[in-house]
Amino acid sequence: MGKKVLTFVALLFVYFAFALNVIILVGDGMSTNQLFLASILEGRILNTMTLPYTGITTTYSADSWVTDSAPAASALFSGFKILNKAIGVLPNGEPVPSIFELAKKAGYKIGIAVTCQITHATPAGVYANVDNRNDELGIAKQFVDKEVVDVAFGGGWQWFTPASKGGSRKDELDLIKAAMEKGYKYISKVNELENLSAENEKVLGLFAKDYLDPVSERSSLQPKLDLMTKKALEILSASGKPFMLMVEGSQIDWEAHANDFYGVWKEVVEFDDAVKVALDFAKKDGNTLVIVLADHETGGLSLSTGGYAINVEQARKAKGTTTMFLKQFNINDKDAFIAGIKEWYGVNMSDSEYETLKKVPSNNLRRELARYISFKVGFGWTTYDHTAQPVPVYAFGPGAENFTGVLDNTDIAKIVARLTKITTVQFPSIVAK
Repeated sequence: MGKKVLTFVALLFVYFAFALNVIILVGDGMSTNQLFLASILEGRILNTMTLPYTGITTTYSADSWVTDSAPAASALFSGFKILNKAIGVLPNGEPVPSIFELAKKAGYKIGIAVTCQITHATPAGVYANVDNRNDELGIAKQFVDKEVVDVAFGGGWQWFTPASKGGSRKDELDLIKAAMEKGYKYISKVNELENLSAENEKVLGLFAKDYLDPVSERSSLQPKLDLMTKKALEILSASGKPFMLMVEGSQIDWEAHANDFYGVWKEVVEFDDAVKVALDFAKKDGNTLVIVLADHETGGLSLSTGGYAINVEQARKAKGTTTMFLKQFNINDKDAFIAGIKEWYGVNMSDSEYETLKKVPSNNLRRELARYISFKVGFGWTTYDHTAQPVPVYAFGPGAENFTGVLDNTDIAKIVARLTKITTVQFPSIVAK
């Protein structure tokens, strides 16, 4: 072997030995109030709150002060402001790569672990370029065609599966088969995940037809986020190459859309358990940067409805989400419904309050009931949608000190690019209209 080849191999070894690993954990819809709500109800400091460096980020998109999850993910992962609903595509139609795509080209291993479908807005921001986030059929095809992601855990097998096999692909493409032909090991059961060997460098794990069940109702047939995170880290780190992993607590956002304090509480705790897995790995490894943040705030959550009090002990005794409650109690059965509200939430519902809720259309009852219950225990909401509220960013590990002060969401990708020395793009500044 010649001297030049030996030198190249030596330099490659040094690069891989010291190149920075990056774990980005996204609490979808989680600002400081969602996090502190869970901390209050848990009665402890959450793992996320122990990271040594803290900043805040603005979240606006290219066309609105209130962002959609798609451009929020693109901003975090690519460093560009784009339009609501778009993923990895500039307002002029030009596709832009994510930091994960650039890292893959530089020799990194890439992973995602989420509780939604892997074709949803945030995970798609890792690898896809589409004008409309709702094009999950196209996003699934890009996942397989582009091979950016080496390890993917989440839901959404319907988008990879032909209609003739129970999926949603009318083009009859079998993308799971195509992925397996490209070297992916496909798994769909928890025991397969638990027993997964780190020798499998490419894994596609889809554990639900669409998204995973909410954590409050998730059975042992579907994995928790901490297990998916742990397994992803085992596989990604086994090769000896540097890696980037994106983990999302996807359904914090969905419970906040429903204004359900109990659902937010439990989803934040599941996410925080995954943060612990990432932190434990990083502390042992010594060469891994952990970034915990949110893409935007959802619901306009407040931690008081007046009176300088929150009924914490009452809230802690809640038995479940309002979705779970409505599966057991029919609003048309007045006596049982009112008694159920008292049993599940400790709330004495008046006749007038019951009559008001009874007039709510069935498709809105869950969230109107959730807002009512939240108010009764001291948590307020301003909207069922996203807000423009800045969100926190927490960091641990090499380079963590860069994630402090007031940042824009596009700064996250730029800082990661600088720390890893992986970038081939220039970052324009696009002001929101």
